[in-house]
Amino acid sequence: MEPGDLNLVLLGVTAVLIAAVAAVRLSTRAGLPTLLIYLGLGLVIGESGIGLDFEDAEMAQLLGTVALAMILAEGGFTTDWKVIRPVAPLAGVLATVGVAISVVVTSGLVYLVLDVDLRTAIVLGAVASSTDAAAVFAVLRRMPIRGRLRATVEAESGFNDPPVIILVTVVTSAAWYDAGAAGILGQVAYQLVAGVLVGYLVARAGVWLLARSALPASGLYPIATLAIAFLAFAIGGVLGASAIMSIYVAGLTLGNAALPHRQTTQSFAEGLAWLAQIGLFVMLGMLASPARLLDALPWAIVVGGALTLIARPLSVALCSLPFRVPLREQVFISWAGLRGAVPIVLATIPLSVGLPGAERIFDVVFLLVVLFTLIQGPTLPFLARATGAAHEESPRELAVESAPLEGLGATLLQFSVPAGSKIAGVEVAELRLPHGSAVSLLLRDDEIFAPSPSTVLRCGDHVLIAAPREQRNAIEDRLDAVSRNGRLAGWYADLPTGPKEPTRRLAHGSLRHAGRGPDRGDLAS
Repeated sequence: MEPGDLNLVLLGVTAVLIAAVAAVRLSTRAGLPTLLIYLGLGLVIGESGIGLDFEDAEMAQLLGTVALAMILAEGGFTTDWKVIRPVAPLAGVLATVGVAISVVVTSGLVYLVLDVDLRTAIVLGAVASSTDAAAVFAVLRRMPIRGRLRATVEAESGFNDPPVIILVTVVTSAAWYDAGAAGILGQVAYQLVAGVLVGYLVARAGVWLLARSALPASGLYPIATLAIAFLAFAIGGVLGASAIMSIYVAGLTLGNAALPHRQTTQSFAEGLAWLAQIGLFVMLGMLASPARLLDALPWAIVVGGALTLIARPLSVALCSLPFRVPLREQVFISWAGLRGAVPIVLATIPLSVGLPGAERIFDVVFLLVVLFTLIQGPTLPFLARATGAAHEESPRELAVESAPLEGLGATLLQFSVPAGSKIAGVEVAELRLPHGSAVSLLLRDDEIFAPSPSTVLRCGDHVLIAAPREQRNAIEDRLDAVSRNGRLAGWYADLPTGPKEPTRRLAHGSLRHAGRGPDRGDLAS
């Protein structure tokens, strides 16, 4: 490639990226998932538009898998385990048993209505049954959905990708003839369990390492964190486990650990996930052939209708029975199961292995995703209000960032006081941080100063705390409690047990013995 060619390539790539970033604003105003605009960009660039020819299905599958890994890593990293833990059993059942029901019902209807062979019917049913993490995260995180419902749908979308990927890979391989039903189920079970274990163990080792490392630049922490997540992806793949499951579990574990520079890492991961989404959808749009899509339209309506109107509601209803999920919530969960990049990437697997009818499968899935995203995406806010899934938006949680101080056994924590937080109006001394910790600096209106114990915190303040490393978790718990409950947050209930101090000085200057209970005015939250 000549230097001039490189400049042209960079010009084209940056133009697409700028157009894609601008499209986010357009799609938000129109109430449409951004994936539709990105797919449209790919179609414009492709053979029927500008004329850039891209027909390498195997390359699309490989690049698509890496992009999905990045999207799932960011999705896991930004998922609060405390929120999804109560709904994890339901989400797990939906992602396994629910997907199996959807595959069986959809495949059966496709087999009967479209008169295709059993293998093609199963591939279509499996490919279409996976909800898409990127689409779900992008849509639901812009809507004020009640935490439990949003967590259920998000966790399901993260967990149900690996089973479907494994199933499609096995069905389109020689195992379809050799393994049998029991062998296929055994492979799926092994890959899922091994993927979870690999992701968790690698991430826990990474957390231990990062917590004890003081890197020379804060920008290295996001790189190291994502490298650990992709290490789990690679090890899972080498061991024959589900690499996608490994990286999602690794992201979930890393995101819920006490990592240095967590907010910086989260912003970095979010940016890479957006880049992965843009590249993935544009590439898949380029791979599609508009000339063939019209012929696939009837098939797409049959497959999408069977899944969306029959299989998905039935699977949600059956999986919800043991958990006594109200009917209204079942309706929302069923309709919120959006399709996106995952089904289209899965549809490249038959293309890459040369399965008979693979082009028709890809065209059907591509049209299915576009059509039913156009239907489900814009109507989801209305359905959320109608089913009571929506709620009034609440203030953002307090985000605390930390950085280790090498050789001092200490750490620096910083946070900004968000709008609506009850930490606004609280005096510095009323934070009642653990012994040995101190609010060292405060940035307000572009002025940096050392606050006094009586300084009142305001919305928009940036606060820097210096503390012993072992007290980091206690400080974060205390700040979270004050942010939610204000100065009435319980003091002793918020601190972990540890070496007893004979006395502790409080905001009003009096002394309290460590063993005494709270004063009458210091109510437990």
